[in-house]
Amino acid sequence: MSRTPHRATPGPHTSTDIRPWPALWSLVIGFFMILVDSTIVSVATPAIMEGLGAGIDSVIWVTSAYLLAYAVPLLVTGRLGDRFGPKRVYLVGLVVFTLSSAWCGLSASVEALILARVVQGLGAALMTPQTMSVITRIFPPERRGAAMGLWGSVAGIATLIGPVLGGVLVDSAGWEWIFFINVPVGVVGFILASRLVPTLPTTSRRFDMLGVFLSAAGLFCLVFGIQEGESYDWGRIAGPLSVWSLIITGIVLLVAFVIWQHVNRGEPLVPLTLFRDRNFSLANTSITAMGFSITTLALPLMLYAQTVRGLSPTQAALLLTPMAVVSGVLAPFVGKYVQRNNPKYIAIAGFAGMSGALFWLGSILTPDVPIWQLLLPVSLLGLSSAGIWAPVSLTATRNLAPSLAGAGSGVYNTTRQMGAVLGSAAIAAVMQSRLMANLGGSAMGATPGAALPDRARAGYALSMGQALYLPAVVILLGLAAALFFARPQKNAAWSGGAGAAPAGKDDGPADRRRETTPADP
Repeated sequence: MSRTPHRATPGPHTSTDIRPWPALWSLVIGFFMILVDSTIVSVATPAIMEGLGAGIDSVIWVTSAYLLAYAVPLLVTGRLGDRFGPKRVYLVGLVVFTLSSAWCGLSASVEALILARVVQGLGAALMTPQTMSVITRIFPPERRGAAMGLWGSVAGIATLIGPVLGGVLVDSAGWEWIFFINVPVGVVGFILASRLVPTLPTTSRRFDMLGVFLSAAGLFCLVFGIQEGESYDWGRIAGPLSVWSLIITGIVLLVAFVIWQHVNRGEPLVPLTLFRDRNFSLANTSITAMGFSITTLALPLMLYAQTVRGLSPTQAALLLTPMAVVSGVLAPFVGKYVQRNNPKYIAIAGFAGMSGALFWLGSILTPDVPIWQLLLPVSLLGLSSAGIWAPVSLTATRNLAPSLAGAGSGVYNTTRQMGAVLGSAAIAAVMQSRLMANLGGSAMGATPGAALPDRARAGYALSMGQALYLPAVVILLGLAAALFFARPQKNAAWSGGAGAAPAGKDDGPADRRRETTPADP
């Protein structure tokens, strides 16, 4: 089916007055906020458990519900940006996210909080693909590395600073303020984005509703089965419904989704032609592993710090400060470096260092280990993280044609968030399993500090350390994929190289003039 490009509704920007960097900075505010909310709950988990009277198995869903609602719609929200314009979709998502953040803070039960987090995740899903799509469309490939460096540094810092910011807010104002803080930030972000983000050309599209159903149902069954498996002893949930039947159903539905995308001759939700580019396929594998690992590492460490060591939320969150600082400082430099050099080697070093740091950290989690010894592997995590975000995102997008920017961004962000969702579910199962093995479940509901008997502290610390081995192993999948990265083709998508051919018949002159506007930092 042909897709007819047409100009977007006239706006304040023309092809000659697009200012890429102010536009990107305005989008970064919202992007930072939604990624912070992916991890900010980890340090507030004990406070939420106490304040709402919830157990660890239910409070885990405060994070998982957000990540699930965030991940599932990303494939279609990337296409919504192509159809209605990334600016419009981003602003709608920002409004939804900001209002639902206020709802989260006002929740009086864990069930209400989980529901509000679902709506918040939907708002985040509308916003995220638009940031990457705008980068791909307004920055030419030769200057895209610096932009991806900024995007990558924001992604890295946000997921790491979430627990730090959460700790400060929980100690000073209460857990509700990890959500209330989003309201003024959302208002400022809306004003800036509405003024600075250009109105880009749109493309007529139909939406693959069967694909949406198959991907959503498959992912939900898979995640729910993994997360709730330990709670039901990996047996029956109700009647004939079992944990394993849910997991298998999820896998079957996701396989059916891929098959449907292959045979669909209309507008598939995921154009499989994207995966003809080896780098795009491998980068999606790598970012899935990164999304899994970066989401899972904070919760065991925060529970260890508060439950075993008796640290306050702020003190516990400060353990991650070296990771956030090192990653934030180095990521922009890495972005500029990989623009001129092959990103492959930086990515390989980053993945290897991250796995080593997680194994190191997990092995030294004991009740009495000196804090300074914990900060060494944490710092290595920051160094390694800086070497992953920009190289992998640049590898994924450099060869994409402009007409595939929305779909490519949707797929890339979906795989990252699928990794995060599965990580959140898997770490819950692993922590519960290790606590059962080491303590017989006696510490499952423990809250910070004195709530845990001294004789159980060693077992709890051992359980959290063993849980960290999970992301340490999974991140090696990202390393394996990075080993096969090819050097991105210079200006490929703009000069008929890889990824350009499928788009050539779809890109009209108006699109091409708009999207190849020179963009200087």
